[in-house]
Order: sequence, then structure tokens, then C-alpha cells
Amino acid sequence: MTLSFMPPLSRRLFLGATAATFASASIPRWASAAPTRDPRLVIVILRGALDGLSAVAPIGDPDYAALHGDLALQLGGDHPALPLTSFFALNPAMKNFARLYDAKQALVVHAAATNYRERSHFDGQDVLESGMLTPGLTQSGWLNRAVGALPAGDRVGQKGGVAVGAVAPLVIRGPAPILGWAPSGLTPPTDDLIMRTMALYSHVDPALAKQLQAGLDAERMASKQGMNEKPTGDVVAAMRVAAEGAARLMTADDGPRVGALAIDGWDTHANEGGATGRLAQLLGGLDGAFAAFETELGDHWKDTVIVAVTEFGRTAHINGTTGTDHGTGTVAFLVGGAVAGGRVIADWPGLKTEQLYEARDLKPTTDLRCVLKGVLANHLGLSATALATSVFPDTLGVKPMSGLIAA
Repeated sequence: MTLSFMPPLSRRLFLGATAATFASASIPRWASAAPTRDPRLVIVILRGALDGLSAVAPIGDPDYAALHGDLALQLGGDHPALPLTSFFALNPAMKNFARLYDAKQALVVHAAATNYRERSHFDGQDVLESGMLTPGLTQSGWLNRAVGALPAGDRVGQKGGVAVGAVAPLVIRGPAPILGWAPSGLTPPTDDLIMRTMALYSHVDPALAKQLQAGLDAERMASKQGMNEKPTGDVVAAMRVAAEGAARLMTADDGPRVGALAIDGWDTHANEGGATGRLAQLLGGLDGAFAAFETELGDHWKDTVIVAVTEFGRTAHINGTTGTDHGTGTVAFLVGGAVAGGRVIADWPGLKTEQLYEARDLKPTTDLRCVLKGVLANHLGLSATALATSVFPDTLGVKPMSGLIAA
């Protein structure tokens, strides 16, 4: 059951969701019309730990403004936050997200985290992307295993995925077929050079020849889609270029249906900024990437889900350098024409000292794996068994969140 938002008197705020949200996912909505549906799924990893309290501010919490100090968002002033509900407001750098939210094509999950609690970037990212209970257990990611777990003949599984960037994010690495693409700005090799190189390596190193062929296939597809972007040192422009490249590959008839990219720079220990500054610039870049996906995907936008997640949050208190340190609970963003948006989903824990995790962090009340499982179940059609055994091993007790995908 889904409830519309009404500010309750207790500390538990069910904003657009109830405990039923965490029930097992229902039968996929496209079961009777599978041949006409062609879903896309993009995972964006925000590396460095996003300050969820400055991205989506709990302005209705009486302890927020004093606790988050100079980084706290406000509804007034020169850079007012963008109201989402009477309790939550969005960083003003994310105007495109606000537009999609109003169109019911975007939602926020707040006070969320993986099962990891130790606050190490490397281990936290490993758990987030591998989908395992602890770091260091595997070299494959949950998104790759999800593609591999799809039934034989499934369109998404047949098309495979694309990793955008110089190095494929762990979340999409694994045995399932994956293309790799990164903007190079280099002159493409001639057909003669390609033929001679492939002939040479086919004889001396067949395994390398196979990898070269996969790279050439990706380059041909990128060229066919008009992708000749050069790399850029501007992080905001780089986000847009990465999003445009992924989207163009994913619109091709023979292109991948699943994609992953990672964005660095979210480790805001000093001079974080709230409504303006470094964090706002990063959030604006992410917002521009969402817009680029919407534009480039065109008609496919209606069947698209983009999920932006980070390894953990940041401290509720600001530090002495007007930044925040490694924390726990944070936000996840879901965007796309297939998202049942216009909601902030949160079981709000409160910000009083005794309500914080270890008296310092936003306490996580939603397991991020519930969100990811819900998307995979209701958007790609994976079974609860596959999700709990091969995609996120040993997680039978972590139920997919329902209601994230538009009916």
C-alpha cells in the first residue's frame, strides 16, 4: 500500500511509502506485453560518499539547521532550496531533477545505506558494487551478475551492458558480455591496420584477439552513433559527455541495454559548500547528466531507469574546515520515464544526538539493496530467488522494495 504524504506527529515519517514497500516485488507489470517493452537501466556510482543532508535537506526536522550549520539548505535567501515535500527540499543545483520529480519521473530514497558500516571508501565501494556482504570476496559486480541471471533469450541479457570510462566500474565487471567505451579524441585506426592487427593476434594470442575485437565492436558502434567526444578536465562537462555516450550506445538497435559509470570527487572533507560551492557544482553536473540521458535516449526514456548511489553518507555535524567527514546514511536518486516518481521515500530516524548512528551520522533505516533489488525485479524481471542467491548472495532476508517502477 502507498500513502500520500501527510506530516505525522511521530518521528517515523513514511513519505510516499509504508512498510509494505519492503514486501516482495510483485509480478512484473509487462508480463502480458513483453514483446513491446525494451527496458534500459543505468547505474551511476558517486565515489567519495555523498552528503545526503546537503543534497536533499530535511528542512522539517527541527534539529537540521543547527546541526548542519553553514551547509544547511534553506527555503529562503539568495539560493533557496527546491521543495519536494513539506519536510524535504532539494539542493538548488538540481533544477532538472526537480522538474522530473514534478513530472513523477524521479524520486529520492533517504536515510539509506548498504550493510557496510566501517567508513572506508575502498571497502565501502567494494561492498556497494560487488553486492557481497563484506569486501574482497569477488571480482564481479551485482549488475553484471544480474545480466547473467536473466532468462535465456531475454532481450536485455542478449544485448549485454556498457561500461563508460577508462576503467570499468566493479559493479558491471564479470562474465556477462560488456562493452567498454571512453571518449578518446583519437583518430580511429584504418580498416587495413585493424585487419593486420587482428590477423597477428589471432595466431599468437587468441584471448587478446577476442578482447581487441570486443573493443573494435564498441568503437564501431560508437562511431555509428556519432560519438567522437574528446575527454575533458571539467568534471561537470565530463559527466555530460559520459552520459551522452552511454545513452547513444544504448539507443542503438544492437546496442547494450544496461550501463554503468562512476563519478569521482564526492569526498567533501573541506569547503563542501551547501546551496553553492563544490558540492553544488557536483550535484549540478549529475543533474546535467540526467538531462543528457533524457535527451539522448529520446523515445527510450519512457522505459529507462537511472539509479545514482554512493558508498555511504557523511557526518551530520560539519567539521572545522566547513566540510563533513565519513558517515553512514545518505540518499539515492532514481530518475527515468519508467520510475514511479514524485516521492521521497524515507523512514526518517531523526537528528537528535540519541537518534544519530553512533551519535554522529544519519542513521540508515532503508537497506540500499532493497532498492536495487526492487528495480531489478520490477524493471528487468529478475526473480526473488536469483536476486537473493546469485545477484546479491546470501540475502534472502533482504526483500525487494516494490512500487519503484511505474505501473
